Amino acid sequence: MTDVLTRIEGKVGFLSLNRPSAIHALTLDMVHIMTAALLDWRDNPAVEAIIIDHAEGRGFCSGGDIAFLRNSALNDGGVSGCKFFHDEYQLNHLLFTYPKPVIAFMDGITMGGGVGISQPATFRVATENTRFAMPETGIGLFPDVGGGWYLSRLPGRVGPFLALTGARLDGAECVEIGLATHYLPASTLAEAKAEIAADPARADAILASYADAPPPARIAANVGQIDRLFASDRYEDILAALEAEGSDWSAKELATLGTKSPQTCKVALRQLKDSLSCADFAANMVMEYRIASRVLTRPDFAEGVRAVIVDKDNAPKWAPATPEGVTGDLIEGIFAPLPSNEEWKPL
Repeated sequence: MTDVLTRIEGKVGFLSLNRPSAIHALTLDMVHIMTAALLDWRDNPAVEAIIIDHAEGRGFCSGGDIAFLRNSALNDGGVSGCKFFHDEYQLNHLLFTYPKPVIAFMDGITMGGGVGISQPATFRVATENTRFAMPETGIGLFPDVGGGWYLSRLPGRVGPFLALTGARLDGAECVEIGLATHYLPASTLAEAKAEIAADPARADAILASYADAPPPARIAANVGQIDRLFASDRYEDILAALEAEGSDWSAKELATLGTKSPQTCKVALRQLKDSLSCADFAANMVMEYRIASRVLTRPDFAEGVRAVIVDKDNAPKWAPATPEGVTGDLIEGIFAPLPSNEEWKPL
């Protein structure tokens, strides 16, 4: 059975992720199936909108195929991994620029690559099951798939906080900070989708008719200290601010950051800052592809995946081991342009 189920139901094209054993983590084949369907439906007058959801099992999408990427880093110099990033980013951009409404149902785990295919959507539906995160710094990666664009444009300093810590948000928190447009009980999703398939022009009103008021968003109580303590784009300043604060909350976040790759924490801060000056989403993806092509083959990625996912000892040996060891020259090299024939381009 295919890992993405594509179908037209009523006036809507459905992309239903169908790899439940891996919480629908994206493979290159899945990226290609979705891209082909979207290109086909783009010019099909019978398809008026797109719904992205998952077919069965828990979670919407847990990310990308991390085992495949690590294998590439270790065995083919990152060639196949860069191909994955290149084509995945083309899918992200296609969704961002799609001329028809896209509705993403973020029911359950929505992380990494799942963020990349849900955040470009016109409507982003959270539920009581939603668990949203960009946890890449914990495995020596960075919040890619457009994360630089989305996180940098959240209120205050919530974006850098999420990028650095990998904090998980529930559905109410996603609505609170603008990552979701609607909050629906999971029990109503099938009915809402059926109504949208019959009359996609009313998608917003249909979602609103099923929407519940979300419970209080926990992150709202922390926004003030996030804005204050994560104010700097210099990683050492953030660590110093958290240490000087001396509260239980700051101590917890400082301990969390102590488990992350210093290199990719600095990369993420620079990425979010630079994204704000990108002319458009395509320019953001050019930047992120440059980063991905370098970070993929640096030591921290293979080591981070080993520690967190393969051996599960949660004791990565980062290189450089400290923020101070991550030099400006190293960061500049990661962000530098690629040869013109290797730069990322949209479809």
